[in-house]
Amino acid sequence: MNIDIPTRTPSPQSIDDTILPFEVAALDLRGRVVRLGPAVDEILARHDYPLPVSKLLGEAIALAALFGSSLKFDGRFIMQTQSDGPVRMLVVDYATGGRIRACARFDRPRVDAAIAEGKDSPGELLGKGHLAMTIDQGADMNRYQGVVALDGGGLEDAAHEYFMRSEQIPTRVRLAVAEELRSGNNGATHRWRAGGIMLQFLPKSEDRMRVPDLDPGDAPEGAEIHTAEEDDAWVEGKALVETVEDIELIDPDLSTERLVYRLFHERGVRVFDNANVEAQCSCSRDSVEAMLKSFSQDDRDHMVEDGKIAVTCEFCNRTYDFAPDEVGANGGGAQ
Repeated sequence: MNIDIPTRTPSPQSIDDTILPFEVAALDLRGRVVRLGPAVDEILARHDYPLPVSKLLGEAIALAALFGSSLKFDGRFIMQTQSDGPVRMLVVDYATGGRIRACARFDRPRVDAAIAEGKDSPGELLGKGHLAMTIDQGADMNRYQGVVALDGGGLEDAAHEYFMRSEQIPTRVRLAVAEELRSGNNGATHRWRAGGIMLQFLPKSEDRMRVPDLDPGDAPEGAEIHTAEEDDAWVEGKALVETVEDIELIDPDLSTERLVYRLFHERGVRVFDNANVEAQCSCSRDSVEAMLKSFSQDDRDHMVEDGKIAVTCEFCNRTYDFAPDEVGANGGGAQ
């Protein structure tokens, strides 16, 4: 039985905080586009991060949304960097259903110096280290973790390296983050926007997914290195996605459907239902109280300052205050 797929013009409506899956069947390509507005703005506005750090964390949020939205089960996708650059750690936690939270740790004097010297690109801020991607399927289930090196490049480079080494799926990622300024009756306002697109080559024939062997590293001099020509369909798809400009990924006046149509209309593109994204932290007063009670008596006693214990969530920057007797601590604090 032949079932025709309905066709229509791309929607002109731009919807923020969504992830749009799409398929270009003629080229065996599948992908996703993420468009973030209030969600990324809420996360970044909670912290007093320097602008380049906010932009870098915004890229990480967009990337985690692209990766995490592919989960086919209830769970969490956690992306974390650890490196020797001015921004020593980024953490993004994406839960099934699109709930996302994120934070950064950085050395402010080093970041300020990098900005002053004009060395505040994503790669320069991250430096060298590693990027870990963890899939948590919940209690009583094993975690899966993939790790890729950070070697002076940005998050796009790390994503390409991850898929080449861990999944061996030809993949291209583009990320963009910017602060939007608008004038209004009460003066200028600013808000963060972020966007990203991920394209993958997934032919039915594994033979068409041939990729070159990984760098042999310490192979003897003169050893023949395996090479493989890229499939023409992937060459075409990769070339198209690399034409995407930053403004196209974050422009609130360009809908996501129009963007993918602009890229792939000659071959035909099919879109699927949007998935929503929202900024939501999982912390609560009860969970923080339980965490404090799990510490030793001595640790709790030393946490008391000015007659209370204050705990600030790194993700949402919310502070929880407890009287010492609420968590079984002695009120005197450290002497």
